[in-house]
Amino acid sequence: MVMKVSSTAFDDGQPIPPKYSCEGSNISPPLNWNLSRLLIPDEGSMAIICDDPDAPGGTWIHWVIFNLPPETSSLPEMVMPREQLENGAKQGANSWGNIGYSGPCPPSGTHRYYFKVYVLDTKLDLPAGTTKGELLKAMENHVLDEGQLRGTYTRK
Repeated sequence: MVMKVSSTAFDDGQPIPPKYSCEGSNISPPLNWNLSRLLIPDEGSMAIICDDPDAPGGTWIHWVIFNLPPETSSLPEMVMPREQLENGAKQGANSWGNIGYSGPCPPSGTHRYYFKVYVLDTKLDLPAGTTKGELLKAMENHVLDEGQLRGTYTRK
């Protein structure tokens, strides 16, 4: 099963509104995903990675969040940049070295941004500030399902 990820802020493959970029409020967009509760064991969790593969120096990481509770099927707009959220989820480091979400800010041209949601069969024993690479390594052999939402952004 491949989960469908969506947002009320933009459609798959469409431009991300400036509100969610460095030219706006730089807040995370709302995300939703369809999920069969039967798929995730009680000891499972969810993870999200947002990245830009079009960055000049290689893939740029905009958001790393993990250990979302298994019953989670959405995130609201403006997830606060805290190491740990009220629901126990932890946020990792983005390519700027900050905790939490930092929005699109391409130096030139139109870039693609992938919001990838992963369903895991376990919670991960990782600290806040974990990088995308560390998270991907810890997720090996634990991914039950995944889906993604792609947005684009061009700076004005």
